[in-house]
Amino acid sequence: MAGNQADADELVHFESAPVKLSPFRIRKANEQGESLPQPQGTPLLGYLSRPQGDGPFPAVVLMHGCGGMRLSVKELWPKRLASWGYVVLVVDSFTTRNIKDTCQSYLPDRVFDAYGALNFLSKQSFVDIRRVALMGFSAGGTATLEGTKIEGNEQLMDHKFKAAVAYYPVCAASQGDATVPILILSGERDNWSPADRCRKRLARLSDNGPPIELNVYKGAYHDFDAPEFKVGRRVFGHIEKYNPDAAEKSIRSVRTFLQKYLSN
Repeated sequence: MAGNQADADELVHFESAPVKLSPFRIRKANEQGESLPQPQGTPLLGYLSRPQGDGPFPAVVLMHGCGGMRLSVKELWPKRLASWGYVVLVVDSFTTRNIKDTCQSYLPDRVFDAYGALNFLSKQSFVDIRRVALMGFSAGGTATLEGTKIEGNEQLMDHKFKAAVAYYPVCAASQGDATVPILILSGERDNWSPADRCRKRLARLSDNGPPIELNVYKGAYHDFDAPEFKVGRRVFGHIEKYNPDAAEKSIRSVRTFLQKYLSN
């Protein structure tokens, strides 16, 4: 895979992290002499990009939004991150499940998809598994927050993320601390993923949890980092529109944040 800067998009196959059986369930089965099936993950597809060289490099797992794989998530962000020195694995949560979109529903399995991607990266010699961030957009950003909340499924996983970045997620206002430092990037005019809910969550943080940083971009709507929405569009009553100024500022913030938490 050496050669060009990032051989973007080597198609890879892996599985979502299996939902582990609870100790109670295992104990009960043992008492009753019942043999339990091995938990299985869902087969998934991913797109792997990497910088030149042998590494081991820090890495970023990318989670797409409810509309599935779009240009900026599948191509622009991986190129950008690889040029900064990160291995990138974009998780395709829909193709193998035959899902077209989840914009009017919710797919709870995506946290397990993220950890399945992390397990896959842990087997690659060119990845430093101690320095991997999870980064998601919209519904993928919401899954990123779900996957790094205290007392969430993260506690069942063998490998952990080191930091997380969520672009315009729906924050759970009632959630408090996270398990890792988080950067949240929201548009002030985004009524699909209102920044206010994120502010409410931040107000509930304890003094000793990892830092959560919230950047709200004035005048920006949903998908403000995505040049494919140069001409704004309305989806389910929400505006999606690229904002070059907010995009540029947010990209700089992401770069600084990842440098801070994924450097050695």
